[in-house]
Formats: sequence, C-alpha cells, structure tokens
Amino acid sequence: MAASSMVIVGTVFQLVFTLMMSSCTANNVRFYDVTGYGAVSNGKDDNSKQFLRAWGDACQWNGNSVMLIPKGIYKLNPVDFNGPCKGSTAVRIDGNLKASTDISAEAWISFNYVDWLLVDGSGTVDGQGASSLVFNFVKNSKISNLNLINSKSVHLKLFKSEKVMISGVKIRAPENSPNTDGICIADSLDIQVQNSNIACGDDCISMLSGNENVEISGVACGPGHGISIGSLGQSLGDSNGLTGLHVRNCSFTGTQNGLRIKTWAPSSSGLVSNLIYEDIHMESADNPIIIDQHYCPSRQCDNQAQSSIQIKNVTFRNVQGDSSTPVAVNIQCSSKVPCSEFKLQDINLSYSGREGVVKSECLNVDGQAYGQQHPPGCF
Repeated sequence: MAASSMVIVGTVFQLVFTLMMSSCTANNVRFYDVTGYGAVSNGKDDNSKQFLRAWGDACQWNGNSVMLIPKGIYKLNPVDFNGPCKGSTAVRIDGNLKASTDISAEAWISFNYVDWLLVDGSGTVDGQGASSLVFNFVKNSKISNLNLINSKSVHLKLFKSEKVMISGVKIRAPENSPNTDGICIADSLDIQVQNSNIACGDDCISMLSGNENVEISGVACGPGHGISIGSLGQSLGDSNGLTGLHVRNCSFTGTQNGLRIKTWAPSSSGLVSNLIYEDIHMESADNPIIIDQHYCPSRQCDNQAQSSIQIKNVTFRNVQGDSSTPVAVNIQCSSKVPCSEFKLQDINLSYSGREGVVKSECLNVDGQAYGQQHPPGCF
C-alpha cells in the first residue's frame, strides 16, 4: 500500500472510532456490566458463563453497546465471544482478567466474526501461561490501551481480519520464555499497529503468510526477536506471500533481531514484496537488518536446499543506532529466486565490540545504496 493510502486508512479508523466512542453518551447506547450477571472479582471463581451472558446481550442489542468489566480480579476459563452482532460493540476492560493455569485450549479469549468491535481499557489480561487474545474474522475494529502479560505463546493474534487497528497496548513476557510472540498477524488486510510497547521471548510482531497492507509505527520492541516476516514456507505445497508493509518510527533495544525476514529452504513458491522500513533506531540489537532465506532453527536441514519464495521491492531508509554483533546488515537470499529491487538509504549502524569492524554481508541480492552507508553497502 502506498504511504498516502495508509494515511487515508488511518484517518478513517480514527474518525470511525471517535464516532463510536462519542455515541456512547447517546440515548441508543446500552451498558452490560458483568457484575450484574453475577461475575465476582475474587480471583478464584470462574466467570466465563457470566461474561458470555453479558456478551450475548450486548452483541444482540441493535445499537451501540458496551460490555463493562469493572476493576477487580476475574478468573476466566476459555471463552469465545462470537458474532455477528446487531450493532457496534465495545468491551471495556478495567479489571484484571486471569486465566486458569490448567488451560489446554489453543486460545483463551477469542472474538470471532465480529464487525465494529472496540476492545479497550486500562486493565490487564494475564494469560498465566495460556494463550491470550485471538481475533478471528474481525473487521472494522480497534484494540487499544490494554496490558497483556504472561501468555504461553502469542499474546494477541489476528487471523483473517480486515481493517483492524491495535494502539497503545503494552505486552510483557519474560525474555527467556519461548514462543511468546507479542502480536501475530496472519491472512489479514489493512492492519495498523501503533504506539505500543512490547517485551517478550520471541518476535515482538510476527507477520505470517497472506497479509496485505500492514502499517507498524511507534512501536518499542525489546527484549524480543524483533519485527519479523515469517517464517514462511515450512509446509511444502502451501502458498506463501505478503505484500505491502510499512514499518516506521520504531525502536529496538536489546533484541535478538531488528528487522527480519525468514523463509525455509526448501519451500513452496511465494512472493514477499513492497516493503518499506524507515526511521528506525537500534540499541544493542544482535542483527539490526537480517534476511535469512535458509531459516532452520533446528540446524538439521539441507544446507544445499534453496527457498522458492522471492523477496523484492524492499527499502531500508534511515536506520540508525548500534549493533551488538559486527554483521549489522545481513541479507542472505535464495539462489533459486534471488532478491531484487532492494534499496539501502542512509544506514548508520555502529559496532564497538572486540570482533572486528562493523560490516555488511549479502548473497543473491540485486539492489542500490544511497546516502550514508555505515557499514559500507554490499551491493
């Protein structure tokens, strides 16, 4: 998506949700407080039935509705908040939601097939080792200002969703907790993530196959594994691709990676294209810019195999800061479908360690470098 189109989409988002929130003072809004349905905030008793009844009534109101979760600690077993709803629905979370510690379900709290949804509040969603929030087939919606902690895997996942904004969220998981991605986006269209702070044990934001037009701005990542596309292509026969990503004004502190694209080899065919990364600050990032088309975390892969996913039309602009390893720019592409139309513009990454001077390493990539290049460009 062009930058001007992203601005238009963002303006529409802001207008829609300003209208939604302002309408909550109008006569056609109804409030559904979970405590009115018998929910108790003692942190011990399960409240899933009470929450589902409140959601059911809010969802069926033919107007603007707000499901209220007031301050307190609410234990909650897995719940599916299903649509479609008759009007616009808001869920206001001011309390602390705690998952049961023996959850075996894939998702803890999921919203499914809902249009015009707002999930907002100052409360905390504590997965206690369970998966946290999942949004499936959600459109024209916003998730904002929540605190998400201690998921066993992804804290917030979007799947098959469209025109969703994530804003002002804070995500926390231990640095050594495996697979605890902050936000995962898959098979979705016109998604915005902005002004959020993410610290976790895996990717701060991961984007899987099928995404189109994703904008990420004002995100502070660290610790974590960076903002990543992939991994793509692990299952042969699956289609793989992503088009239209704009990452800007983001920072990475103490991360394992910064800006990363990872594909398996061998892989099924696919295309990753039209990516812009700009105005990025790195502080002690292990791999500030890394493209790995031989991704193999188990290290038990065929070293001669090549990825069939092509990566093209990628721009890195105004990436500044310092790397904790000497290879600050590492672009390793497939010989089968080499990377093309790459641009490096105004890159200034330093390294002050004992392993030599800062450098770039490139393989199977065609591109151009402009402006300041530190380390020197490799194409």
